[in-house]
Order: sequence, then structure tokens, then C-alpha cells
Amino acid sequence: MQNYIRYVAKFVVTPASEAQRDAWTGGGFPDVEQVRPGLWSIPVPIPINPLRYVLVYALELPDGVAIIDAGWNTDEAYDALVAGLGVTGYAVTDVKGVLVTHIHPDHYGLAGRVREASGAWIALHPADARLLRDRYDDEAVDTLVARERTLLLRCGVPPATLEELAGASMMIRRMVSMATPDRLVEDGEELRLPGWDLRALWTPGHSPGHLCFVSPGRRLLFSGDHVLAKITPMVAVHPQSGPNPLADYLDSLAVVRKLEVDEVLPAHEYRFLELTERVDYVTAHHDERLAEVERVVGAHDGIDCWTVATRLTWSRPWETIPPYMRRSANNETLAHLVWLEAKGRVVREPGEPDLWRLG
Repeated sequence: MQNYIRYVAKFVVTPASEAQRDAWTGGGFPDVEQVRPGLWSIPVPIPINPLRYVLVYALELPDGVAIIDAGWNTDEAYDALVAGLGVTGYAVTDVKGVLVTHIHPDHYGLAGRVREASGAWIALHPADARLLRDRYDDEAVDTLVARERTLLLRCGVPPATLEELAGASMMIRRMVSMATPDRLVEDGEELRLPGWDLRALWTPGHSPGHLCFVSPGRRLLFSGDHVLAKITPMVAVHPQSGPNPLADYLDSLAVVRKLEVDEVLPAHEYRFLELTERVDYVTAHHDERLAEVERVVGAHDGIDCWTVATRLTWSRPWETIPPYMRRSANNETLAHLVWLEAKGRVVREPGEPDLWRLG
């Protein structure tokens, strides 16, 4: 899920689709669009979520289509995907493969249902595939919640809200049809899709196994949640993250910045043109955020992560942020603290909670 409690909107990208941009900014829902010959954008609704929809991309093949991402596992989303495929001239039974950028419910949730209907293969990066059971298996998820509770306790989350925040993700687990991938896609792998020169790029940060897909011949980047037109993806420390996810994310941004593409096709908001400029802006934004976190730590002789989060700048007053989004804010703050710790700019005194000081 995206960080929709802190918008990054000063740098305005050029939309590749005015209609998509107008739908996003106007609070509406875009139409199915033909991006290029043989390539379609299909909006699939996300229930009770400010992002409103995920953009599924359909790539025409000689014998059907492959899709990039699938949407949440709800009847409304499934019906929208089926209807959208109908606009392109295909049925869900024509889907030959589902390329999943990462395992968050709005991308992975419908993959299993599509496979049941069509026999399509599902492709995922191994780093995300390893997380599936602990995240979505009913017999394993209690352990994940317990690990989240321990993390939040060490962050200084108040006891009155600790249990609510630890289980905050449980409400969206039902939006996923658990499906083991048929194919594991590695960094740099060429996808064997007839008529397409599609290459996978491993871009960890938002999730450990996040994938982008680049078509050098068509000069297109399918960016998933890695690079978006207006908002930044959530990059957070949590029980299933890497040890330093912000470092992973910034390194991944540097990788995609080198690509020579004309258009970026993200999973949310709208398509846009300026990849290099957008990456530079997001990188500078994180530099500013790191400096802000460092200033807050420097103003105290030991401060816990939760208190740091309450004193940062968000798009709305802290008191008005819902509890489940406060957890995201806390864990993202922790990612910035961990990055600063790795650079020696802050130090951690372990405990319950951990306390942070300038290095």
C-alpha cells in the first residue's frame, strides 16, 4: 500500500494520458485505454482505500494476453477485470500469464482466481514468494502478528493501541486468494512473451521482491509501486522487510534512473513521461525526510521511534490519522532511523522501547 499520508506533489510530471490524470485528480475512475498497439491499461477498483484503483496492464500475445498485476480479490474487482479485458477483445480465459510486481493484496490478490479461470501461470520474484505463507496462511499469520507486536513495543507504541496496531493488516488478508507462483522471476530475466522484449528488474524497498518490467524496444517501464506520478510508496521496517529497506529502495531508484524510456506505466494514479526527473525528486525528498528525522532525534537525549513519528511533518495532523495508518507512519519512520543508523548518524540504545540519539 502507498504512503498516502505524506504526499510528494511539488514536482509535477507530464501525464502520458490526460484522461487518466483527470480521473485521478478529480476523484473519478479512468476508462480502459489502449496505451500502444497490443497494450492496454485496465483500472481495477480497490475497496475502502484512498488509492481507489490499481492499473492492470494487458499485453497482447499471439494466443491471448498476459497481465501485469491483477487487483484485490473481491467480486467487484474481479468483475471489473473481466469487463476490462472484454473491452480489449479478450476474456479472462484468454489470460496466459500473470506477472505480479509484488505480493501486496492490490497486486497479488486476484492472481489465484485468474489462474483458476484460465490456467494462467503466476510469476513472482523469489524474495516475495518466500513471504507468502507467513503473510497469508491462516496457520502462520499469528506468528507474524506476534513479531509485529514485538517490533511496535520496541518502537514505543503506547500499550493502549499496541494490540490494535499489531493486527491492523488482518482486515485486508481476505482480499487475497492464496496462490503459490508457478514461475520465479530473477533480476535481469528476459520474460518469454511472444512479441515482447520484456526484462525483469528487481527493485526491492516497497517489498523485498518488488519487480519492475522494462521493454527496451518500446521504451516503456512498468513500474509497479516503485515509481509513481505523485505519491511515494511506503518503505518501512516490518517483520517481513529487509534489514534496511530504505537503502534497498534508494539503490533500486538509482537502477531505474539509468533506463532510457519514454513512458512510465505505474500501478496507481496515471502514466507519465519524466522518469529521471521523478526519481531525482523522490530521492531528494527522502534526503529531506532523513534530515528531518535527524533533527527530531537531535532535539532529545534519547527518543523512541513512535515519538519521532508523532513529531514529523505529515499531510494531516497526527491526531487525525487512523490507527492502521499510524502504524505505517511509525514503521516508515523506523526505516529512516535504520538508514541513519547504518550511516553512523544516529545510534540505538536497545530496550523496550529502543531509544535513539545522534551518533
